[in-house]
Amino acid sequence: MKAAVIHEHGGPECVQVEEVAEPRAAGGEAVLEVPAAALNHLDIWVRRGSRGLTLDMPHVLGSDAAGVVVEVGPGVEGVSVGDEVILNPGLSCGSCEFCNRGEQSECPSFGIVGLSRPGTFAQRVAVPAANLHPKPPHLTFEEAAALPLAQATAWRMLVTRAKLQPGESVLIHGIGGGVALAGLQLARLINAEVIVTSSSGEKLARARELGAEHTVNYKEEPDIPARVIEITGGRGVDIVFDTVGAATWAANLSAVRRGGRIILCGVTTGASADTNLQKVYWNQLTILGSTMGSHEDFRQMLRTVTASGLKPVIDSIEPLDRCREAMACMESGEQFGKIVLTMSR
Repeated sequence: MKAAVIHEHGGPECVQVEEVAEPRAAGGEAVLEVPAAALNHLDIWVRRGSRGLTLDMPHVLGSDAAGVVVEVGPGVEGVSVGDEVILNPGLSCGSCEFCNRGEQSECPSFGIVGLSRPGTFAQRVAVPAANLHPKPPHLTFEEAAALPLAQATAWRMLVTRAKLQPGESVLIHGIGGGVALAGLQLARLINAEVIVTSSSGEKLARARELGAEHTVNYKEEPDIPARVIEITGGRGVDIVFDTVGAATWAANLSAVRRGGRIILCGVTTGASADTNLQKVYWNQLTILGSTMGSHEDFRQMLRTVTASGLKPVIDSIEPLDRCREAMACMESGEQFGKIVLTMSR
């Protein structure tokens, strides 16, 4: 079968589409035929290689997928051959104190498909059967593949961790990426007021079409906190939703209201930033980190998506053979929404 693999860490040129052995289902696993898989920034970090990351090479990239079950291993219940499913890419041990209380993403051995085991950019993939859920019937395979990592991450950030309430205000930096757009969609479902930022007027216009009430072009208005304070009548936002990291950290502390929450899931612009601790304690801020989500977060997200008819925003759909070009596009930040790869036999 075909798969997108790396034999070493480096730039997009390291990605090769080649023939690899088809997987078989071990105990507790299922094998999916994968019509579609979606890109995430995680794929860039895996491809580049990060400190402490050790992979068995060649390594298959990819975390998101939707597909059809073609094989189940021993001990599998509740999943059958022919089921149309969506993959929760979060991996955990299932037996530690955190897993036992339903917080799988806090498991000390927490991992992600495509990082901790071979990924989804392949015509078939073997995964834990417990991580498979029925595909929402209103979604195509391409739409379903664009859902898991970004939507689950946004759900945990806004609903589980920040506990967003209807009528609250949310600032979302860098609209256009998958998690940021998922945050916008979920915040609007909850009837929150959303402010988004970007350096692209086109992306801001599209965000307004998705329900963003206010937009800030930080090339034209570089003082984001001042604009946010103006928009909120001097108050500041209830929640800052940040996938960016170092470049926006100082702005977060000035744009959030007294007693507000800052929720962070990513560091695409760097992992180190100065923090004005006086602002943290004097303004009684809550700073929250968030990674992926628990099994229950994923189930709740899927129920909400199904009930509301929500569809993830897709930038483009490309064949697997163009994986390298698709990854370069994502790395440049040009996309608005998820980039999806299709597999063909």
